[in-house]
Amino acid sequence: MKSVRPHRFPSLQRLQVAQSAQAGEAAPLSAEAYQQGWDSGHSDGHAEGLISGGAAGFAEGHAAGLAQGEAEARLAATARFDEKAALMEQLLQQVQRASDDYQLALRQEVVDLVAKVARQVIRCELTLQPVQLLALVDETLAATSQTNTSVAVHLNAEECQRVIELAPERVARWQLVADPHLAPGECRIHSAEMEADAGCMQRLDLCMDQLQEQLVQVAE
Repeated sequence: MKSVRPHRFPSLQRLQVAQSAQAGEAAPLSAEAYQQGWDSGHSDGHAEGLISGGAAGFAEGHAAGLAQGEAEARLAATARFDEKAALMEQLLQQVQRASDDYQLALRQEVVDLVAKVARQVIRCELTLQPVQLLALVDETLAATSQTNTSVAVHLNAEECQRVIELAPERVARWQLVADPHLAPGECRIHSAEMEADAGCMQRLDLCMDQLQEQLVQVAE
């Protein structure tokens, strides 16, 4: 007698899986498998995002740091340059002032030397020819529109005596007065209308003042 084995029909899920496999379709995932896949993908994506974001953030921060460092370095360099430039400007001003003072002192020495030499030359000339003082008297009287009458000419005592001896006819027009207080080369004119200085040194001082003024203007 034939033995009979009971036949078990496959479950509907297996039939669906087999049919999907035969049709080339993926089998539907269970909820647990879906959750595992989602967790795995989320973890992998999070890790990749951290790596990618960290790299981008590092690059951006590095570029920003370089830019800030360059800006701060430029500001620091500019500040140092301005400080050195200000110091250099002060030094140049000090040098210029020292140079101006030296030039002014040198010009003053030149003026003093010229005046000293001129005085010596005038004294020497008057010693040899004291009569030249009479020309200064004539020039002063002509400039002041004075007549020759009632005019007293004060001279150094020694020069007065020599002038009287050398040109008596010229001094006869005036009253010559020997003044012990006058230095050689000095001459004072007195009349009822005016008093004037006709001496050589007063003229020399005027010339020296003009020369010094011109030198100062050149320096400026």
